[in-house]
Amino acid sequence: MSKPAAAAPLQAGTTEPARSKPPLHVDGPWPWLFIIPTVFGIGVFYLWPILQTFYFSFTRSGVFGGAKFIGLGNYAQLLTDSTIPQSILNTAVYTVIVLLGIPIAVALSSLIERPGLKFAAFYRTLYFVPYITMPAAVGIVWRLIYNGDFGPINWFLGLFGIKGPYWTSTPGFALVAVAIVGLWMSLGFNLIIISAGLREIPRELYEAAEMDGATRLRQFFSITVPLLTPSIFFVSIVSVISGFQLFDLLYVMLGTSNLAMPQTQSLVYIFYNQGFLQNNKGYAASIGILILAIIAILTAIQFRVQKRWVNYV
Repeated sequence: MSKPAAAAPLQAGTTEPARSKPPLHVDGPWPWLFIIPTVFGIGVFYLWPILQTFYFSFTRSGVFGGAKFIGLGNYAQLLTDSTIPQSILNTAVYTVIVLLGIPIAVALSSLIERPGLKFAAFYRTLYFVPYITMPAAVGIVWRLIYNGDFGPINWFLGLFGIKGPYWTSTPGFALVAVAIVGLWMSLGFNLIIISAGLREIPRELYEAAEMDGATRLRQFFSITVPLLTPSIFFVSIVSVISGFQLFDLLYVMLGTSNLAMPQTQSLVYIFYNQGFLQNNKGYAASIGILILAIIAILTAIQFRVQKRWVNYV
């Protein structure tokens, strides 16, 4: 006769038999084969250039190449360079103006995402087109629009007897003119992200608020805006990072020989000027590290402050 199977041991404090844990499933090398291309791309195109730039920031390049280690000489020059504070201020002003596009995108998204609105997808596409257009092409078009002699803006002002300025050649107007174009280009991206957040808000909340007598304006500020704060936070992060990378619009719309460029140049333009025009690659690398540090600090501050105003449901 065969012996009866031994009963499974009881778990401590229970009357049920202990269940044996399933064996760990071994995936083998397949997960690594899928992530290696991504890791390789990040390492080659992101991490290695950052490390290389950090190294070159401690060197000085010769006219015919080569690099000589000079320690903190480039960073000491940053502290005495009078163009650096002005460029940081210019970049900050540009970024603040671009950030004003976020509340505009919230208002437009609320109008486009109204229930029953026809051609909503067409409106979203219309706003998104400038974002995917090459900045060089956008800059050329807006340079013609801002032209002080025959541009449509000054022509329209002339109808009322107002003589418009040379928008891209006057130091007081050039930076604002470029920033308005940057706001216009970023509006489509902000609108798409915020519209996606709007579609995630349950309609039952608006129906309940309407039954309680809340007006459309009250619903907007009490339901829409608080529940959109995660999307607003995301687009604010992206806007700050892209704002401190200002170069292409500034370069195309103003040009290197523009009289307003010394008072309007951004940090990235100084990086380009030192690295590619002046052939001072070591100093340009230190400016690149400064830009990276500023963006990292501002992003960390935004993540720290978002705990006070972002509502995650």
